[in-house]
Amino acid sequence: MLETECRTEFESPALDVQAIRKHFPSISKGRIVTNNAASTQAPKELAELYRELSPDYENVHRGQSDASKAMTTLFESSYDTIAAFIGAPSAKTIALFRNTTEAHNAIMYSLMTEFRDGDNIVCTMMEHNSNYVPWYALSREILPKFGIHVEYRIAPFDPNTGELDLDRFASLVDHRTKLVAASGASNFFGTKNPISKIREIAHASGYEQPTGERRSYLLIDAAQLVPSTYVNVQALDVDFLSFSFHKVLAPFGVGALYGKEALLGSMRPFLYGGDMVASGRVSPTLVRYNELPWKFSAGTPNILGAIVSAQAFRMLLDLALSPSEGRYFMTEKEIEPSAVKEAMDRVTAYNRSLTARALELISEIPGIKIYGPRDAAKRTSLVAFNVEGRSPHGLADALNEFGVESRAGCHCADLAHGELLIPASCRVSFYLYNTIEEVETVAHILDKIVREGIYAKNPSSHAVLATS
Repeated sequence: MLETECRTEFESPALDVQAIRKHFPSISKGRIVTNNAASTQAPKELAELYRELSPDYENVHRGQSDASKAMTTLFESSYDTIAAFIGAPSAKTIALFRNTTEAHNAIMYSLMTEFRDGDNIVCTMMEHNSNYVPWYALSREILPKFGIHVEYRIAPFDPNTGELDLDRFASLVDHRTKLVAASGASNFFGTKNPISKIREIAHASGYEQPTGERRSYLLIDAAQLVPSTYVNVQALDVDFLSFSFHKVLAPFGVGALYGKEALLGSMRPFLYGGDMVASGRVSPTLVRYNELPWKFSAGTPNILGAIVSAQAFRMLLDLALSPSEGRYFMTEKEIEPSAVKEAMDRVTAYNRSLTARALELISEIPGIKIYGPRDAAKRTSLVAFNVEGRSPHGLADALNEFGVESRAGCHCADLAHGELLIPASCRVSFYLYNTIEEVETVAHILDKIVREGIYAKNPSSHAVLATS
């Protein structure tokens, strides 16, 4: 293992990490949290905000009381905050769901009646299950019952680098490809996919959409991208982009979907009833749907969850730009694109320094196999690996007994694990409150576990042994 005096070349002055850490009770408790790709930790301000809002809770769009009006204002402004953070043109392009998975299902069900016999969908072998299984179900289980046959096609990756095979990907997209669904960043390899090149391929397909446009729609699963990378949906020119707030500091099951306004306006609703209905426009012969964004907000929404989750974006700006003096959290300050870019560029640079150090140290452990790009600049801040002859679950259990919180399993990336013929992997993932010292501690403990053959005293159920 390299000595810690080498660490300065990996440190980034972009973030005041020690000031950031003071905002997180879990970190103050002494936890070494390296399961951030699954869910990030929540700063104390968001939990306190939830408690502060609770006494004045009231339903939105369903009352004339002062409490209802005030809650409705906060709820609606949360859409504006979300739109501003990801560079969307307006709140009309935002739909909120329980998570990224539900957002993908919403697209699938909303577009379902537009698919024609002989169409196809193209995704990748590195997709999270939530961006593959809905298209599998649509093609294999739903549309065939109506006599419509739609094919799903899966683009491979390079098994050595974990990078998408763009040539093969391009060969799968043709004039019958209605939708391209691709991960912005893999939650297994960490690979950041070239969205601009994927978009060019999708837009050149020639598929005739109901709008008259001749191109494939593009959905980007940005669940791993939005927490750590500057994302501007208009600059990316994607049709749909999804993410979850539980990976961006918020402790709630709230997911967001961006969609181009014209598309969301023409699509069928996902769920029916409640707020998605235009007020007073229901009759025995005709039902009118609400205007955007409420057209995709059936029933009573997760009101406090939405408000607090949107404030997580403002909190992230403060943590990245001025952790000792909040400028954006719970204010009406406009979120400027330049501020978002500066904040997220800082987060990206810092996460890259953590990842580079982790890759360097973990790669020295005997018998280890690291998956994905070896260049930290090409990946998000996670490292998935296996050790020959050791169960990944056993490694995670042993790490846990040394105080390191990791994750073992397929990480909902079953396609990629199956392609590599491995049953599971162990993964450590970092965020802006982790330190270089913690990365070195994790690597040192993992090295000790492997070299000394240490096994967990209280193991959970283990998968079969990993191979190279």
